[in-house]
Amino acid sequence: MPRSPSRLAVAGTAVALTAGLIAPTAAQAAAKPATRAGALKWAALGDSYTAGVIEATGDLTAPQDGCARTTGSYPELIRRDLGSLADLRNVSCSGATTLDVHANKQSPIGRPLPPLGTDPNAPYPPVPPQVDAVDPDTRVITVGIGGNDLGFAGILKDCIELGATNLGQGTPCKDKYDAQLAGRFDQLRTDYNTMLGALRLKAPSARVITVGYPHLIPTDAKLCRYGDPLQFATFTAGDLAWARTRVLEPLNLVIEQVTSARQDTYVDLYPGSAGHSVCDADHWLDGVLTSVIPLKYAVVHPNAKGQAFAATQVEDTVLGS
Repeated sequence: MPRSPSRLAVAGTAVALTAGLIAPTAAQAAAKPATRAGALKWAALGDSYTAGVIEATGDLTAPQDGCARTTGSYPELIRRDLGSLADLRNVSCSGATTLDVHANKQSPIGRPLPPLGTDPNAPYPPVPPQVDAVDPDTRVITVGIGGNDLGFAGILKDCIELGATNLGQGTPCKDKYDAQLAGRFDQLRTDYNTMLGALRLKAPSARVITVGYPHLIPTDAKLCRYGDPLQFATFTAGDLAWARTRVLEPLNLVIEQVTSARQDTYVDLYPGSAGHSVCDADHWLDGVLTSVIPLKYAVVHPNAKGQAFAATQVEDTVLGS
């Protein structure tokens, strides 16, 4: 899982790939100068799992537009790893949905920091749809999105509150949400397909790579300690098992199926991150909090190890290994 400093072993592959993918014709070169000669033009799109957001993945990158992209997020790790081999534009944004990728301006909320609860620099002006970072010269598009379309943050919040009300017993969150999921997944399938179509229209020659979600919840939900804010706080064990099998795993399946149907490429983070859930000893995701003292929010996001794992998987896919 650890990443080497330079990855010299893949440098030759990257050079060959970029030469084959983006060598311009004479007419193209005359019409539009290259942003960086010989570099692979890459747009990184997505939600908070791409952007990084939490303090456990580093400082915020510039410009600080409220999207909370961090220095330890996987696009930024890849940028540093490939150096001049890639011209990577990272416009991922916390809270983004598929519509924010291809159609809507998004009003980002920044990174919540205690003790204020909200980003002290908010409110931020709207940011353009992420597809604006894509043009006909783009050769790689990576996109990690979908959880916010399902309302995952709201489900998480309610599961914690309902679990506390029920003193850790039963499946109160499942009881509230299970009947709604089929409709939400149907809409996600439609919207995800529309998004991929919009990306293809903007960059017909690009390789589109979708990125799934990692193994947040252990296969045995009883590994999670009820009431622990470093894990899932007051989520009940029954609701954790439900969230894994009825929310997270079907979410990845929909992304994979839509991606495959469009003959694009899917990066499956789920199996490789098994054993590294929020509740595992070597956890690649932090729970509701990263730490209590000092107080650091995580709200169930990949930490530095999780982002490094994603970076390796995505980069290796792009380079064809």
